[in-house]
Amino acid sequence: MTKLSDLGPPIEGKPHEGEADGDRFYLCEVCGQAVDKRDLRQVMWHEQPGHEPLELETAAKVLVFPRRK
Repeated sequence: MTKLSDLGPPIEGKPHEGEADGDRFYLCEVCGQAVDKRDLRQVMWHEQPGHEPLELETAAKVLVFPRRK
């Protein structure tokens, strides 16, 4: 199973205008895993046809984004 850290360092995405804070996750239609749209590594992985879920590591760095006003 591929680990999130195997995909390299985090690649921070930018939210679209009008996107609510609770809209940052979606369920992958292929594997059913929750995908954090703020991390482009995860988004690109889940765009591959026939992929398996990523192994999320407890030691993975959590990205903290400032709240939008």
